[in-house]
Amino acid sequence: MSTFSRSLIATAAGLALFGLAACSGGGKNTGGSEETTSSAPTSAASGSGLAGFDPCTFFKPDELTSFGVSTKSEEFTQVSFQPGCAWNGEKLDIALQKNADETVESLGKGAFDSYTPTTVAGREAAEVLVIGATGQGACNYAVSAGGGIVLYQITAAMRDTLPDPCGDLKKIVDQTASRLPK
Repeated sequence: MSTFSRSLIATAAGLALFGLAACSGGGKNTGGSEETTSSAPTSAASGSGLAGFDPCTFFKPDELTSFGVSTKSEEFTQVSFQPGCAWNGEKLDIALQKNADETVESLGKGAFDSYTPTTVAGREAAEVLVIGATGQGACNYAVSAGGGIVLYQITAAMRDTLPDPCGDLKKIVDQTASRLPK
C-alpha cells in the first residue's frame, strides 16, 4: 500500500471516527460505467433516500478522467454505516461515501481542524478538515443528500502536490452534487 493510499485511509478513518463521536443518536444512480465495479454495501437506513444510492457508480467515467483518477473504483468502507469507494490517480485520490445516520449539522458537533458550513447546489454542506489534516494535502466536503450526507474526499499523493486541496475538491463537488439524491 502506498503512502498516498495510507493518507486517504487515515483521513477517512478520521471522518469515520468523527461520525461515531458526533452521531445524533434511494437516490437514482446517474453515473458509472462498465469499468467501475460496485462493492460498497448498501446498508443505509431503509427509509433513507440514500438506500439505493451507490457511491461506487456515482461519478461518470469522463468526470473521473478529468479529475485525474482511474475510472476503476476500489471499495472504501472504514465503518459499516459509511460505505463508499475510492479512485486512485498519480497525483491524487478521491473517495465518496454515504452516511444515512448523519446530517451536515450533526457532523459539525465533532472536533476538527476546521469545519466551515456552506451551501453547494442549493444543499447544506460543509468543508471539513479532520484533526491533523491541515497542511497535509487533504480535504473533505459533507453534502446533505437523501436524508443523510455524502462525503467527498481528496488526498494528494504528497502534501504539496495539491496547493489547494479544498479548492480542488470544491470544483468536483460543485460539478457533481446536483445529481445526489434529494
